Amino acid sequence: MAQCVQSVQEFIQDSFVPLVAALCSEEAERLTRRNNLSFAELVKPFCRLTSEVHMRDPNNQLHIIKNLKIAVNNIITHPPQHGAIRKLLNDVVSISQPAEGLVANVITAGDYDLNISATTPWFESYRECFLQSMPASDHEFLNHYVACMLVVSSSEPEPVEQFLKLSQEQHRIQHSSEYSYPKWFIPNTLKYYVLLHDVSSGEEQRADSIYEEMKQRYGTQGCYLLKINSRVSNRGTDEQIPDPWSQYLQKNSIQNQDCYEDCPYTVISNKSTDHLISDGLDNEIKDGLSNNFKTHPLQLDHPSSSLDSTDYVKATTSLQESKKSNSGTPHGACLTLTDHDRIRQFIQEFTFRGLLPHIEKTIRQLNDQLISRKGLSRSLFSATKKWFSGSKVPEKSINELKNTSGLLYPPEAPELQIRKMADLCFLVQHYELAYSCYHTAKKDFLNDQAMLYAAGALEMAAVSAFLQPGAPRPYPAHYMETAIQTYRDICKNMVLAERCVLLSAEILKSQSKYSEAAALLIRLTSEDSDLRSALLLEQAAHCFINMKSPMVRKFAFHMILAGHRFSKAGQKKHALRCYCQAMQVYKGKGWSLAEDHINFTIGRQSFTLHQLDNAVSAFRHILINDSKQPPAQQGAFLREYLYVYKNVTQLSPDGPLPQLPLPYINSSATRVFFGHDRRPAEGEKQAATHVSLDQEYDSESSQQWKELEEQVVSVVNKGVIPSNFQPTQFCLNRYSDNSRFPLAVVEEPITVEVSFRNPLKVPLLLTDLSLLWKFQPRDFSAKHEGAVKDPGTCDDDMIGTEAIAEFLINSEETKMARLKLFPHQTGELHILGVVYNLGTVQGTVTLDGIDPSIGLQSGKFVSNGLSVRGRQDLEIQGPRLNNTKEEKTSIKYGPDRRLDPIITEEMPLLEVFFINFPTGLLCGEIRKAYVEFVNVSKCPLTALKVVSKHPEFFTFGANTAVLTPLSPSASENCSAYKTVVTDPTSVRTALLSSASSVDFGVGTGGQPEVIHVPLPDSILLPGASVQLPMWLRGPDEEGVHEINFLFYYESIKRHSKMCHRVLRHTAVICTSRSLHIRATVCRSNALEDEEGRGDNMLVFVDVENINTSETGVKEFHIVQVSSNSKHWKLQKSVNISEDKDTKLASREKAKLCFKAVRCKNSEENYTFADIVFGNEQIISSASPCADFFFQSLSSELRRTHVQSQTHASQRAVKQSFDEAVRLIQRCSEVDLNIVVLWKAYVVEDNKQLILEGQHHIALNTVGKEAFSFPQKQELPETALLKFFRPESAPVPARPTPEQLSNLIKTSLHYPESFNHSFHQKSLCLVPVTLLLSNCSQAVVDVMIDLRHKTTR
Repeated sequence: MAQCVQSVQEFIQDSFVPLVAALCSEEAERLTRRNNLSFAELVKPFCRLTSEVHMRDPNNQLHIIKNLKIAVNNIITHPPQHGAIRKLLNDVVSISQPAEGLVANVITAGDYDLNISATTPWFESYRECFLQSMPASDHEFLNHYVACMLVVSSSEPEPVEQFLKLSQEQHRIQHSSEYSYPKWFIPNTLKYYVLLHDVSSGEEQRADSIYEEMKQRYGTQGCYLLKINSRVSNRGTDEQIPDPWSQYLQKNSIQNQDCYEDCPYTVISNKSTDHLISDGLDNEIKDGLSNNFKTHPLQLDHPSSSLDSTDYVKATTSLQESKKSNSGTPHGACLTLTDHDRIRQFIQEFTFRGLLPHIEKTIRQLNDQLISRKGLSRSLFSATKKWFSGSKVPEKSINELKNTSGLLYPPEAPELQIRKMADLCFLVQHYELAYSCYHTAKKDFLNDQAMLYAAGALEMAAVSAFLQPGAPRPYPAHYMETAIQTYRDICKNMVLAERCVLLSAEILKSQSKYSEAAALLIRLTSEDSDLRSALLLEQAAHCFINMKSPMVRKFAFHMILAGHRFSKAGQKKHALRCYCQAMQVYKGKGWSLAEDHINFTIGRQSFTLHQLDNAVSAFRHILINDSKQPPAQQGAFLREYLYVYKNVTQLSPDGPLPQLPLPYINSSATRVFFGHDRRPAEGEKQAATHVSLDQEYDSESSQQWKELEEQVVSVVNKGVIPSNFQPTQFCLNRYSDNSRFPLAVVEEPITVEVSFRNPLKVPLLLTDLSLLWKFQPRDFSAKHEGAVKDPGTCDDDMIGTEAIAEFLINSEETKMARLKLFPHQTGELHILGVVYNLGTVQGTVTLDGIDPSIGLQSGKFVSNGLSVRGRQDLEIQGPRLNNTKEEKTSIKYGPDRRLDPIITEEMPLLEVFFINFPTGLLCGEIRKAYVEFVNVSKCPLTALKVVSKHPEFFTFGANTAVLTPLSPSASENCSAYKTVVTDPTSVRTALLSSASSVDFGVGTGGQPEVIHVPLPDSILLPGASVQLPMWLRGPDEEGVHEINFLFYYESIKRHSKMCHRVLRHTAVICTSRSLHIRATVCRSNALEDEEGRGDNMLVFVDVENINTSETGVKEFHIVQVSSNSKHWKLQKSVNISEDKDTKLASREKAKLCFKAVRCKNSEENYTFADIVFGNEQIISSASPCADFFFQSLSSELRRTHVQSQTHASQRAVKQSFDEAVRLIQRCSEVDLNIVVLWKAYVVEDNKQLILEGQHHIALNTVGKEAFSFPQKQELPETALLKFFRPESAPVPARPTPEQLSNLIKTSLHYPESFNHSFHQKSLCLVPVTLLLSNCSQAVVDVMIDLRHKTTR
């Protein structure tokens, strides 16, 4: 049980006190009414004695009484009514609520920290009111009046006669059969005569004379002169007299006589309660009450009750208003502190001189009677009683004897005299003698099967045993158990059973027997009284939590039961409190259904009590937890929530938007996209892929784009990346770098993708969904440097907000909503969250497993008319910091600024379209396409560049592209090359031309990946568009290739925030195999007079058609072979075949041989030599042939540069070569590049197409085979374990025999036939000339050995 203000001893002593009746004349009552008090109310605060009292017991031993209290009540002449008392108890509990600001008791039990109210004042108020309202019964005398005060005013004409009238009235009430109520302790009731004197208006001498007369008539110990009303009134004076009556009057004791005067009542026809209850309601309330209380009028769960709950509400309201008026009325206005002392002295005199001597005398008389009877044998006495008391005990069966009305004792019965003496001893705290008498009476009652009397004796015997000083015997709890069972089961008297439970539970609690107390309290709960059951269940819950090992779950469970019974009793505040305390245990423990039930009840009760915020919070918890409820129940919860929420918003329509719990928002999954949506393809016109929200994030791809942008920015800024460089991020998500404020451009949309999840099994309909934002205008122009700008315009003119009219989220669905903002001014934008109307869709019950929401089209949803407007904030937590030691040892998070963009000044906006762009190519195929650049902004753009990791894939043409005119045949065949018609005599002979690498972007010192786009005048004006040709070459390796283009451009006007913009495009090209080419070069031994020292070589080219027939290629034609070099050139073809054109069908090979000679004076430019196999020469020194050659040359140089870097460490270990050895190696090097140009004939849809292409072979070493694309190197086998020993110091490398053989070139000249006459001379001398040619740049010593070597 909860803690109480009083100890258990004080509680029991105050529950059973001597009762004194008060009978006042009308004039005396008028005097007390000047203080707004009756006489009984006047003396009530002073009825506790402040000093010890002494009396003697029957053995003449001195007995000390401490802290004695008496009760003075007006005489009530009719029994109370059960319904009225029930109503009053309900009101007492309803008014007593926990004090606001009261510090709760924190109990820690295991994992629980519970805030529980330590005290339950409503229970104490109920208990006190219940015990005060206990009716007087014939089986006990505790509630019988011991004495009666007769009060007469001194201002009456004949006070003595008035005393006589009052005495006669009291005698008539006690002894006349006309009155059965109230009950009196003994026939000879003590009468105490009180003369009431009004000091302010009465004559004091007359009062004294009357008092003297009274003393002569009634004795000095039987009368008293009480002087009151020493002043007219204390209103309007500064003196503040304390008001000790308020605390007693607020309890609304039902013992006030004025409440019953002129109030006839109909007795309730209930056999078990018709003599138990009294009424204490005000007259105006009684008139509105029904006498039929079979069903409680305050049932929560039974709306079909026979009584209208509005009657109760009206009655309660009027009662509370009357109590407020009573509490606001001053009491004792005519009394001074001296009057207070006089009243206190009067009560003490009455107790010392009148009441206690009377009780002492009565106890002696009763004791003498009992002693005189003890001389007889107990058994004989019992037998005589059974034989000669036939009129007392009728002949009945044993079952009837056990009935509560089966046995009635006459007032003079000896058993009742024992009980009467026991009760008197109990009232004056003589508990030892009381226990002895109770124990004796108990035996007699049990022998007589008088169960009601026996239960009463058992009850008080147990209490007396507990209250005995020194505790000579343990508390006999089994007495109480028997008494409770008898009252409840045999006597059917729940009121007496309840009194037993209240007393015994308090005693058990004081002995820390909480488990037994809880079982006792729970046992008395029943369906006949919801209020009693609720209070007892709550106290049982407190017993469980106050145990040595707190039983938390039992506490919570019984709190729920108590809350339910409180709710049925109409005590909604107490029901809400119980559910809230139990919620502390169930919350967050996985008991979702229990949580839902509790939260739903809390929401309902809070709404009924107009605690709308608490109701919203409770319903919110039901919805945000992963509910296991069925769809119908979830729909009901949602509708309740919306209904409550709507009422909350109607109370403050102009207040801030509330936070909505549904749907869930995954804030970290929020994506922000800056810019317009991508345009779809229009026929052959394909827009750049750029970035869109439909693309998945790829960290590797993102890093590649960042590197490309850094590369082009570095080129633009002369090799240095600016310190304030910020990579362009079009789409921000959880993986991107969000540590900086993103940049957005004015007049360009900002799209925010929000991830919504519906956790319920019913669909949610969001209407008028839009973003919530805050904007601070700023001027970022160079003059103002981000100064705050005066808004000047309304919010809609600054930021345009797009709203989604209807957004349906099906059950348990995750759905993305894309919301747009349109900034119209520069400044700082902060996206705070989303705002929307939350509602449900009508008719969302699933039939036959088919969700009715399927098939609903946008704009066709039917709302059930219940929706509320609210918001949800987007709060994104940044990445956890893990750089410094402090960050690693603590939990710190960095910022995430993806929702805080800075709106910058207007920038140019480029759109790129690709026309006739292929998706499939042959390896090495050349295809001509067009690129269209469109400036869709209002400001011009310049410095347009494109950067790619694969610059060899495309070209825009070189500066010389316009110099070579197209031939008629080239235009007819739509050829990608510049061609001219050749002279038939020049077939297989080299046609020479030259070109500078500078013209093709090679050798300028820049990065070849960054390509300048040749815009006319280098500027693209607003709204203008330009188409430029783009030549594409299929990559040399077959497969699918993703080639990234990054277009870079700037504004003519320099901006402080954004310096440039980029546009992305990813081209996907699928290449299939075409030709495989191998080439070798070797020195020619032939001597050419025109070349001098024989600087000529032979070039062998092997061409193989490795194309598969799946691509539809019929055959390849080798139309031209060209060479490009600064030192060498092809001179002519030495093929033996007479065919002009070389044709290759599938898997066929061709071998070509060419003669190469050294160029003259070509240090700067490249010499291009074209050997044509047809009748058209492709100008290899013009675009696009030369472009792709130079790009492949630069990529080859990059590849060799990387390889040289990988072997740098090995070269550092080895010793450097000797200069002579280096010269020897140089002799084997050759710088000759071969370009093989071909045509392929393809059949598609019964049409023949001609494809063109070119392959490049770089010949670097004499005698070493080169390929048209790099050969894949086989990876060495990986061994699990390999042992090796370090090599000794490297020995200087010696040249290989092959390298030495390339130092000189030999040539023998001799006649083909020589005539010699051996008859003339036996020795024939043939002239042979050995011609030696030094191929190196050093002096070579040659040793010629002409000795004949025998071969083995």
